[in-house]
Amino acid sequence: MNFFKPVSAASARTMRKALPHSTPAPWSALLLCGTLALQGCSLWPRQPPTDDETNTTTNAAAAAAQATFSLEVKAPNAVRETLERHLELQRFRQLPDLQAEELRRLLHAADANVRELLGTLGYFAPDITISLREAPADAAAPTPPYAVTITVEPGPQTRIASADIRFTEVREAESAAEPNARTRQLERIQRNWALPEGSAFTQAGWSDAKNTGLRQLQARRYASASITNSRAEVDADTQQAALSVTYDPGPAYRFGPLKVQGSERYDPDGARRLARLPTGTVYDEAEMLDAQQRLASSGYYDAVFLTLDTDSTTPQAAPVIAQVREAKLQKLVFGVGVSTDSGPRLSIDHTHNQWPTEGWRAINKLSLDKKAQQIGTGWTALPGENGWRWFTSGLAQRQQTGDYDVNSVEVLGGRSQSTKNIDRTYYLRYDTSRAQGLNAPADSAALSVNYGWTGRYFNSNTAPTRGYGIAVELGAGVTLRPERNPFTRTLVRWQSFFPAGRVEAGDGAARSARIAVRTEVGAVLARESAEIPVAQLFLTGGDTTVRGYGYRAIGARTDNNQLYGGRYMGVASVEWQRPIVYGGNMTDWESTLFVDAGAVADRVGDLDPRVGVGTGVRWRSPVGPLQADLAWGVQSKKLRLHLRLGFTF
Repeated sequence: MNFFKPVSAASARTMRKALPHSTPAPWSALLLCGTLALQGCSLWPRQPPTDDETNTTTNAAAAAAQATFSLEVKAPNAVRETLERHLELQRFRQLPDLQAEELRRLLHAADANVRELLGTLGYFAPDITISLREAPADAAAPTPPYAVTITVEPGPQTRIASADIRFTEVREAESAAEPNARTRQLERIQRNWALPEGSAFTQAGWSDAKNTGLRQLQARRYASASITNSRAEVDADTQQAALSVTYDPGPAYRFGPLKVQGSERYDPDGARRLARLPTGTVYDEAEMLDAQQRLASSGYYDAVFLTLDTDSTTPQAAPVIAQVREAKLQKLVFGVGVSTDSGPRLSIDHTHNQWPTEGWRAINKLSLDKKAQQIGTGWTALPGENGWRWFTSGLAQRQQTGDYDVNSVEVLGGRSQSTKNIDRTYYLRYDTSRAQGLNAPADSAALSVNYGWTGRYFNSNTAPTRGYGIAVELGAGVTLRPERNPFTRTLVRWQSFFPAGRVEAGDGAARSARIAVRTEVGAVLARESAEIPVAQLFLTGGDTTVRGYGYRAIGARTDNNQLYGGRYMGVASVEWQRPIVYGGNMTDWESTLFVDAGAVADRVGDLDPRVGVGTGVRWRSPVGPLQADLAWGVQSKKLRLHLRLGFTF
């Protein structure tokens, strides 16, 4: 139930009718001015009106001639737009043969309509004047025969005096199971209530506040919560509103088993392991959506929709229904693109979701661009009960690396595990490389054991504005050619977002500005004479590292001053991101200012940072931020444009 009850309201209704009158026009003066104006206009070349201009003028004149009356609303900006858009009088303007008496009756009803609309905005003691006059009979342009003017002084806006938020009586079974859960949920709703004491009352705000509280309940633990009673008591004399709402949380739910509907080709038990639904834990809508996203991004399904079965007789183990539409067994994708790092790109991807021998998923890829040509394959098994899965891959490529063209082969195999925030990987890796060019480094090969750990704690993995991420890669191995030497490799990446104030728009919308900080440090430790494969060395520069420089254009120097991969690397970036307000409205665009710096060398003492500074814009697209940056390389003395779609860490 929803009661909207004003305790009192001003009852004065005033309607004024201004008698038509005319004032003699000074025809002689008008004739003289018109003659002079016509002579001046004759000096300009005459241009015939276009068809669009003629049609627009004709349609406007016809509409004005057909309207029974014109309507003007004189009111403050805070209420005028609402009145102009929703007044009942607007529906009768084009009514044919509307007589004066009928129009007067409509004006009597208009007063109540205006008060009702103002009440939805929190104004319950307005001063309203409605006037009606006849249009002058000698008007030059076609005009409606009557003109209606509504003048409104809305008075003070009603403010919230109190808000009483409560739950229905606790169920005995729930009280025994989770005695403090309801209290915590109620306190959270009260703490986040959208209409605190002293805020302005509007009907839309009142509805939003109630529904927001309901959504908070339904998002965690109480999936079937509802509103049993709500009431807003408004005292128009004191301009205060007392709010009360009662929620029925319903039973507390926990995740039960995942039931897959629509599965024909792929094993439903595999879907359960891919989804990683936390069975037995308290229902959380975010957890269920994460499971849905994992299934959708697995490649086995074209569409996935997860819902909690709230009709279950066992809410403490409520089943989750997964409605799926399976992907085809095989898929071939041709891609054409362009990158500011490597120019035009052509790719061909072939996917087989159930390799006949072991049932693994195989992805084969051919990619060609200006700086790299590669062909590779990757095989991945379904995860086990503990979430770990086997994988193996191979990659052969020819890549521009510094001042050399390098042919390399990489083969690896191991296991990986992905949880809500953390990815873990351990694998065995074989690398071999051959550089081509003047005084190129010797051919090399290596075998290494590696471990990777990545933690993502962002508020969004596609377009984050808060949080941080950290990644660590550790490897230990031995070179196989031209001689055997042990080595270790370490790479640490970190990125974080820090708040930098809020930007508010005239329409009331607000978003946070932020400082994005990014750093990357890597080191390969080995004897000076050891030949490390180039895939294990470091190069930097480009769209995602140091802007203002070309892709992988920052590296170490060989003995003959040729650019090549180095054993030590350091990268740092600071970026200020600020939402853009245009025309008083918050947009989906942001402006940025940034400073990047990076250095690569074979010795720590030789690290010489290359700095890039610039500015750019971000567009919040549905698939992640679209980034366009213009950067100046301080040492290279070149201006570069960098484009990028999406966020990855």
